[in-house]
Amino acid sequence: MKISARNQLKGTITKVTKGAVNGVVAIDLGETTVKADITNEAIESLGLAEGKVAYAIIKATNVMFAAGDQPISGISARNQLIGTVESVKIGAVNGHVRLTLADGGGIMGSITNEAIENLGLKEGGKAVAIVKATDVIVGVE
Repeated sequence: MKISARNQLKGTITKVTKGAVNGVVAIDLGETTVKADITNEAIESLGLAEGKVAYAIIKATNVMFAAGDQPISGISARNQLIGTVESVKIGAVNGHVRLTLADGGGIMGSITNEAIENLGLKEGGKAVAIVKATDVIVGVE
């Protein structure tokens, strides 16, 4: 599978919950679980079921960050991945922040330089990557 999205997190599906139109697919990455809100049609056409290997695919522009090493309460985003800042690359307006997660995987986000500065994101610091379940694409091989 070759795609342009920066984040392709491989894991195992632990739960599929179907609703009237959409469903939620939970993908276990080892130390954390990512939830994807996708259509029932996609669940069926991809053959998604518990135990199947799948990828949580997330564009870097869909990743938000918070400083610290604790989940953020009071927000609707279902996915909060806690990690250590591996790298910060500042661009003209936006920068890229990459976190190393507890299981050794990583996630990259693209946020404004101002946000990087305001949050104090620096290599070696702790941060939380936040992603809405509707921003997660599910892929299979």
